[in-house]
Amino acid sequence: MPVNQDVIITCALTGAGDTVGRSPHVPVTPEQIAASAVEAAGAGAAVVHIHVREPETGAPSRDPRLYREVVERIRETGADVVINLTAGMGGDLVIDPEAPLRPLPGTDLVSGLERLPHVEELLPDICTLDCGSLNFGDGSNLYVSTPDMLRTGAKRIQELGVRPELEIFDTGQLWFAKQLLAEGLLDDPTVFQLCMGIPWGAPADPGVLQAMVNMLPQGAQWASFALGRMQMPWAAQSILLGGHVRVGLEDNLYLGKGVKATNGQLVERAVRITESLGSRVATPDEARAKLGLRPRA
Repeated sequence: MPVNQDVIITCALTGAGDTVGRSPHVPVTPEQIAASAVEAAGAGAAVVHIHVREPETGAPSRDPRLYREVVERIRETGADVVINLTAGMGGDLVIDPEAPLRPLPGTDLVSGLERLPHVEELLPDICTLDCGSLNFGDGSNLYVSTPDMLRTGAKRIQELGVRPELEIFDTGQLWFAKQLLAEGLLDDPTVFQLCMGIPWGAPADPGVLQAMVNMLPQGAQWASFALGRMQMPWAAQSILLGGHVRVGLEDNLYLGKGVKATNGQLVERAVRITESLGSRVATPDEARAKLGLRPRA
């Protein structure tokens, strides 16, 4: 697999994790998230991956009004950046291990279509599609995304003309994403995000990443990321295997030991890694061409 010579950098701005109290740089309000997107774009990110949070608490949200405000604020600045909205919210199930049919607080579980109203309204360039269920961390937290939910969601995203980014947390999920392609529910070019090191999915192991890359369909565009201190080594690992890069505060809060990062600083470091490997950073227009997206309006 050749080194990727033209690297798309995605910045995952805030995520849904419990990180707000751990760093003052994690954006919470729509204004802060939009400003962080513009900062990341200025630093070299061609794509920004967007979650939203409740402004008062920092809790994760799937409120379409919050997404609308973030997207409008980004577009009003004129910043040239590809917008990637998560559509993974609404899959959380927390069970009582002694009474597993009784959901516990923290559960937010809706159908595949109910995870898409903000995508239907805003028609972003990209939205995510989480390609399977997962034991999400220790305890009794599950992420639920069944084959039936995925077929329904993929079909609706296809009808909307939005490019799905296929979030892959383990090899079986990649197997099923290829099944969606075989059934005609995905259009070329397929776009994959290989998500490594999330307990208990695929570990952040270079051999596992190589195996997953070997499983990708012909002509697929792909990126990979790993959590925490593995974020920047994984940027290099992805480029060396022919892929693109994702960094950002969703996955890692630090530039170094004890040094809290901003999204812009993480993108700047990814740019340096890319260029030090002899590759170049793709522009937003180049990213649109590679990913099969509509030209910028």
